[in-house]
Amino acid sequence: MSVSLDGYVADSDDFLGGEDGQRLHAWADVRSETVAAFQDEWKAAGALVAGRRTAELMDHWGGDHGGVPIFVPSHRPPGPAARWGYPLVTYVNDGIESTMAQAKAAAGDRDVQVRGAYTGQRAIEAGVLDEVQIHLVPVLLGRGRRLFDVLTSEAELEIVHVIDTPEATHVRYRVRR
Repeated sequence: MSVSLDGYVADSDDFLGGEDGQRLHAWADVRSETVAAFQDEWKAAGALVAGRRTAELMDHWGGDHGGVPIFVPSHRPPGPAARWGYPLVTYVNDGIESTMAQAKAAAGDRDVQVRGAYTGQRAIEAGVLDEVQIHLVPVLLGRGRRLFDVLTSEAELEIVHVIDTPEATHVRYRVRR
């Protein structure tokens, strides 16, 4: 997740910061070996778990996130496009544990990416998220949606890797159990 220095992943209108709404992802537009490595990693994932809000804001990536299945934890039924038009999108209504289990089974030996602050928080709390990757962007948004706004308990993380670039500091953490 790309996050501002003050902890926000989106402004209050669900834009990604800045006047153009994309400030938090501007680092990914820079041509560099670091960005290319992250893009290769994203493309290598075998499944995606996305919170309903994120999935709907992204129109479920048109039903195709690089050809991998998309799993959305939700207690409400999907809208028409996700229900009938996007065969790679599966709504799971029995919790984050089941959602992650289905995504991991679909991914096989490949990684499962998680998108969305709320969904990431629930996955950490449930003990089904192994790593957190943060792209810390040097901007203070001052408002919006925080990445780790409401956790029900403390979570210990271990720094695995840090890459510092002028556009962002990229930190990978392992979730301690």
